[in-house]
Amino acid sequence: MTSDPPSDPPRSPSPAPTSTLRPETHSAELPPPQPTTPPTRLRIPDLGVDMTVVDVGVEPTGQMQLPEDPAVAGWYRYGADAASTAGLVVLAAHVDAVGYPIGPLSRLRELGAGATVEVTDANGVPRTYAVESLAFYEKAALPTGELFAREGPPGLVLITCGGPFDSTTGHYRDNVVAIARPA
Repeated sequence: MTSDPPSDPPRSPSPAPTSTLRPETHSAELPPPQPTTPPTRLRIPDLGVDMTVVDVGVEPTGQMQLPEDPAVAGWYRYGADAASTAGLVVLAAHVDAVGYPIGPLSRLRELGAGATVEVTDANGVPRTYAVESLAFYEKAALPTGELFAREGPPGLVLITCGGPFDSTTGHYRDNVVAIARPA
């Protein structure tokens, strides 16, 4: 008689290997917003500019809002603030507007490299910048990604209208843009 080889007892399947690594977990809650330090005054001594600054947002068209009065500059509140150590503080104003005199930034195109620009914040702290460059862009070609940067080296961007006036649209064709860095 032949005998069958002894069979091994049935084995239960091996458990799947378990990692000893534990993923880092983070709360899904957003951190509280950091307080901002808005700019409140813009001075450009070489041009005789001394303007109040107010915070502004975005128009329904996607463009930066601007105060109606050309003697008042708007600070883009979604970008860097006056105390930021990174990103660009963006201030802009109209050159002119119906019912108002010509605005102080109408002379921005005369600003030379090295000129001093002073921005005072809501705490009364002045910050001094030196103009690095002055450029003219057709509004459709304005490099908004660069000019509204929230990261990178700190700086100041001043924007106003310029170039020829188009009476059919009621707007200037270009933007005059000065970029300044902390002095």
